[in-house]
Amino acid sequence: MRFFLFFSYDGTAYHGWQIQPNGNSVQECLEQALSTLLRIPTPVVGAGRTDAGVHARCMVAHFDVSEEAFAQLEEKAQSCGKRAEEWLADKLNRLLPPDIAVKSVRRVRDDAHARFDACARTYRYYLTTEKDVFMRGYSMRVFNDLDFARMNEAAACLREYTDFTSFSKLHTDVKTNNCRITRAEWTREDEHRWVFTITADRFLRNMVRAIVGTLVEVGRGQLSVPLFREVIEGKNRCLAGESVPAEGLFLEQVDYPENVYDKVLPTASNMEKE
Repeated sequence: MRFFLFFSYDGTAYHGWQIQPNGNSVQECLEQALSTLLRIPTPVVGAGRTDAGVHARCMVAHFDVSEEAFAQLEEKAQSCGKRAEEWLADKLNRLLPPDIAVKSVRRVRDDAHARFDACARTYRYYLTTEKDVFMRGYSMRVFNDLDFARMNEAAACLREYTDFTSFSKLHTDVKTNNCRITRAEWTREDEHRWVFTITADRFLRNMVRAIVGTLVEVGRGQLSVPLFREVIEGKNRCLAGESVPAEGLFLEQVDYPENVYDKVLPTASNMEKE
């Protein structure tokens, strides 16, 4: 039996999503908590990777549970008047550190995959023009005025291309650098804060931070919109701008087709309600 886990995390204290030999990872924390509750090693597969310091408002991972183990969960949950998925989410939140929070657990098809079945992912990157001690770990401060209208003009170009080699980390093991971007725009949140929202079917490693860094060059007047196009068409990472710091980046949402979800399983508690 397979389940999707929906959760959020503050990435400040972690060396990224994926398990690392010499550092804390979000994946390791989740696996430890699940293994403690289920009393058996329980690996999780994430919807993607986030680098060290990157945050997530909604990350998704899948894990498997045997029918016998699920039956035991149901029994414990029913004693609390809850469904097994609700009980599991609550118990995980009690075990996990304060910077990781489970939103929900949902039954999916046994062949559903958190990474490969995702049809869209949305990231947001935050910029601020003021010194804010409470937001320093969640946004990038800029010290000069940026032309966000021109940055949006350049960002709109991204939807016209599919090969984003120029914004990909070098020497990765991916088979293709093609992505389909459906949204890329800057919006103003308040007097000092701007956010870049980008949605695509998939992202390359370091892609969003490299795009934002290059758009900032456009905003500073260091790069024109036609030259921004040339950066994309050049398919060369050396042509693009520097990657912006990780702390301003959030994985905002992961979307799936509705057919990955299984129907609600009948349990003794909800059968009695019917």
